[in-house]
Amino acid sequence: MGPGNDTLISEFLLLGFSEEPELQPLIFGLFLSMYLITVLGNLFIILAVSSDSHLHTPMYFFLSNLSLVDICFTSTTVPKMLVNFQTQSKAITYAGCITQLYFFLLFGGLDDFLLAVMAYDRYVGICHPLHYMVIMNPRLCGLLVLMSWVIGVLNSLLQSLIVLPLSFCTDLEIPNFFCELKEVVQLACSDTFLNNMVMYFVAVLLAGGPLAGILYSYSKIVSSICTISSAQGKYKAFSTCASHLSVVSLFYGTILGVYLISAATHSSHSSIAASVMYTVVTPMLNPFIYSLRNRDIKRALKGFFGMAGTKGTIIQG
Repeated sequence: MGPGNDTLISEFLLLGFSEEPELQPLIFGLFLSMYLITVLGNLFIILAVSSDSHLHTPMYFFLSNLSLVDICFTSTTVPKMLVNFQTQSKAITYAGCITQLYFFLLFGGLDDFLLAVMAYDRYVGICHPLHYMVIMNPRLCGLLVLMSWVIGVLNSLLQSLIVLPLSFCTDLEIPNFFCELKEVVQLACSDTFLNNMVMYFVAVLLAGGPLAGILYSYSKIVSSICTISSAQGKYKAFSTCASHLSVVSLFYGTILGVYLISAATHSSHSSIAASVMYTVVTPMLNPFIYSLRNRDIKRALKGFFGMAGTKGTIIQG
C-alpha cells in the first residue's frame, strides 16, 4: 500500500495487549472468564426479573434492560479479541471495525441513558412515593427505554457514517483491543475537523446531559432523605439507591479515568488498562452489585433455580 490516501483499505491492526507469547494464554483465559461471568451474571438478573412477578416493577424493568445492554456491550469487543488470540492475528477488517464502532457507541450510549433513567426512577420513588406508580406507569417506562434506544441508534449511526468518508494511509495500527472512535479518527489522513466537532459535541450533550440528570436526581434524593426523621427510614431510603449509585460511580469513574490517563501519560498500556475497566470489568461487576445487596433479586434467583431443579427432578422421574 502506498503512502497516499487509500479509502479502500482492507483492515486495521488491533495492537491490544502484551507481545510476550508466555502471557498470551493467561490473558486469553482471564478475558474468557470475565466474559462468561458477565454474560451469565447479567443473564441471571434478566431471568430473575422475568420469572418473579414481585419484580415486575419499573426499577427491575430498567435493571433487566441494563443487564441486556451490558451483555451486548461486552459482546461487541471481547469475542473478537478472543478470536484474535486464538488465531494469532491482530487484524480486523475495515467493515468489521466500522460495525464494531457502531455497536460499541450504541450500547455504551444505552448504558449511559439507562443509568440516567434509573436515577429518575429512584428520584420519583423516594421524593414522590405516594404518586410513584401513577408517574412511573408502564407506558412511561416503555417510552423512556424506547427513547434511549432511538437516541442511541441515531448517535451511533451519525458518528459511524461520518467515519466512512475518511481516507487512511499506511499507519493502520490501533493501540487498543477494539476499534475506539477517537483512535480510528486519529489514523485518518484526511481532514477530521467535522469528526472531532461531532465527537466532542455528542460527548458534552449525550454524556454530560445524563450525568447532569443523575446528579440533579441524587441532589433531590439526598435532600428528601435528610427530611426523614427516623434513622431506619433514612437507611431504608438510602439502601434502595446504594446499588445504582455504586454502578454509576463505577461507570463514570472508569470512563473519566480512561481520558485522564490517556491525556496525562500518553501511554497505550495505561489507556488499554483503563479501557478494560469500563468495557469489561464494569459490566461484569454490575450483576454482583445489584444482587449481593438486594434481597428481592436473591430470593428470585433462589426461586428460579429451585423451580429449575424441580422440573429436572420431574423429568428424570
